[in-house]
Amino acid sequence: MEYLEQLGQKASAAKYELQKLTEEDKNRGLAAAADALVRQTERILAANREDYQTAQAGGMSAALLDRLQLTPERVAAMAEGLKQIIALPDPVGEVMEHFDRPNGLHIDKVRVPMGVIGIIYEARPNVTADAFGLCFKTGNAVILKGGRDAAHSNEAITQIIRESLLAEQINPDAVQLITDNDRAVTTAFMQLKQYVDLLIPRGGAGLIRAVVENSTIPVIETGTGNCHIYVDEDADLDRAIPIILNAKTQRIGVCNACESLLVHERIAARFLPALGEALREKHVQVRGDETVRRMIPDAVAATEEDYGTEYLDYIVSMKTVGSVEEAIAHINRYNTKHSDAILTQNAEHAEQFLQGVDSACVYVNASTRFTDGFEFGFGAEIGISTQKLHARGPMGLRELTTYKYLIRGDGQIRA
Repeated sequence: MEYLEQLGQKASAAKYELQKLTEEDKNRGLAAAADALVRQTERILAANREDYQTAQAGGMSAALLDRLQLTPERVAAMAEGLKQIIALPDPVGEVMEHFDRPNGLHIDKVRVPMGVIGIIYEARPNVTADAFGLCFKTGNAVILKGGRDAAHSNEAITQIIRESLLAEQINPDAVQLITDNDRAVTTAFMQLKQYVDLLIPRGGAGLIRAVVENSTIPVIETGTGNCHIYVDEDADLDRAIPIILNAKTQRIGVCNACESLLVHERIAARFLPALGEALREKHVQVRGDETVRRMIPDAVAATEEDYGTEYLDYIVSMKTVGSVEEAIAHINRYNTKHSDAILTQNAEHAEQFLQGVDSACVYVNASTRFTDGFEFGFGAEIGISTQKLHARGPMGLRELTTYKYLIRGDGQIRA
């Protein structure tokens, strides 16, 4: 498509300009963008209100509406994310390894930008600023494809950032937004391999699956989170309920929210009634096995599908298990390799869980809600990778770089 070709060509030209910027130049651009977002908050909120009203009229769920909605505080948080990135060291140019060969060759393995990064995401307009900030700091041009539900919000944020870069005499094509919401355009974008070096989808399971199946560009899978908490027989039960409530209800529409609970059968009678009452007060529906339903009378029967579901809603699946080994086996069968936790005072069980659960982030005695670039000290994140190649877990600056070898010789030839 000619439209995408033009975006790709502009991004390719911009990436070489970005690679020449110093860290000070990049920080100056980020600061200008952060200030512009705050200064033009009302412009962003006006665009967001238009998106929100349309989505609400269309019957969007409460969880997705929460993701879509912007407030002055959330706009300020976007700007703060850019400022946090300024404070982080620029990984570009870092010498990862250096070694000398017997023939006198000096070899450096140096961190460099990816080039052009494509990001496809759903109704979360904050991703627009986050993605720009991380890509810009690492010298990458970025092409964004947001969901149609946040079209006006994304366009306002992108335009404000582009204006701020232009005012700093920095190529605004460092960030571009695909404004055509035709599905065929999105599919064609996934195949723009001649211009885009890496594609990152952020959204639900359906979006990620579509990108993985249709893209000819290397993809990093992110986002889907069927996160578990296992309450061990040696858990501190007084601390367990606040942790669970935080993980489940602090913000339901996010990928690091807890969706499934496992409880050791030896503490079920003592723990489940109190847990059921606490969840009831938060309006969380429990879907559980026979033991859970016996201890929590208003719980409904869980199906096989429930144990593998990312609800993004006030629903949680629950099951009793007889050992930490059974908990690990259940989690590894049903999880999405995102974030899982054990609550226990037993150091041996904790270590067994840490080593046995196959997820990007594995916790002991803490909420799964901490799987986040901000919380890990990375600044704004590009996403949570649930795969194993190149990047895993919260993706910050280093995960948006690759490397090349710089070899310095003095006339060597190979025999």
